[in-house]
Amino acid sequence: MSDFTHNFWSVYVAGLTIVGIVGCLLLLWITSRKKAVPRADNTTGHVWDGDLTEMDNPMPRWWMWLFVITIVFGLGYLAAYPGLGRFTGQLGWSQRGEYEAEMAKAKAELEPLYARFAAMTTEQAAADPEAMAIGERLFMNNCAQCHGSDARGSKGFPNLADNDWLHGGAPANIRETLERGRIGTMPPMAAAVGTPEEVRNLAQYVLSLSGSPHDSLRASLGKAKFTACAACHGMDGKGNTALGAPNLTDDIWLHGWGEAAIVSMINNGKVNQMPAQADKLTEAQIGVLAAYVWGLSNKPGAGGTAVR
Repeated sequence: MSDFTHNFWSVYVAGLTIVGIVGCLLLLWITSRKKAVPRADNTTGHVWDGDLTEMDNPMPRWWMWLFVITIVFGLGYLAAYPGLGRFTGQLGWSQRGEYEAEMAKAKAELEPLYARFAAMTTEQAAADPEAMAIGERLFMNNCAQCHGSDARGSKGFPNLADNDWLHGGAPANIRETLERGRIGTMPPMAAAVGTPEEVRNLAQYVLSLSGSPHDSLRASLGKAKFTACAACHGMDGKGNTALGAPNLTDDIWLHGWGEAAIVSMINNGKVNQMPAQADKLTEAQIGVLAAYVWGLSNKPGAGGTAVR
């Protein structure tokens, strides 16, 4: 109902609820007063399948009172808890309040454990099995949806298990990314490059920077156009972590490899966002998660050049 912000919907929901309860009461009252004219054999005269006769026995009183008790309980519940539109209930209960209370309780219970991790450096936490077990669960709950359960990402989502970092792979960089999030912007550059053929030439030059298969003639023609890209990626194409500009010389491609993918990027640009986690995780949790992510590419044998 979050999209229905007009007060009409609150009144509408409350009205439907009250009408439904009043309707049940009226139905119960009417049926309790209406009596069918019985026959001498105590039947209503309705017969099905030749020999199935409807009797005119009164409804059990316990059933009637159970129905009344249910209605009274419903009215009491609606008075105590939210259920009538914007009315919050006399007890002031809410799902948000319940969630916040449970989170506060969990935080208090885990605080001594996280206090031990907070005293560690990122390198020490990454070597602590208990910290890494917790970091893995934090990663699975908050990061794996985009980066994958193995942290190797997919097209458009960076691989966190190699040594290629858009914004730097130092512990402080990783922690800053987790806390504040990142917004990466590649503006459309076709107007600065020139004609479609010149865009293709530039794409071939970009391919040549990483030693990827390319058309050497087109690459030589596109080299001069790379000046439009150098402001972010550098004249040598090695990128700039301060801007989040990718290294174009390492054959690691975040949004796809090949001329078509590069031409599309030049023509259309791209905006990527890593959401901030500071509003979801505590400072201590972010510290453990940062250590886990750092450890993915800094433990022996954890490196690699998986395609990003």
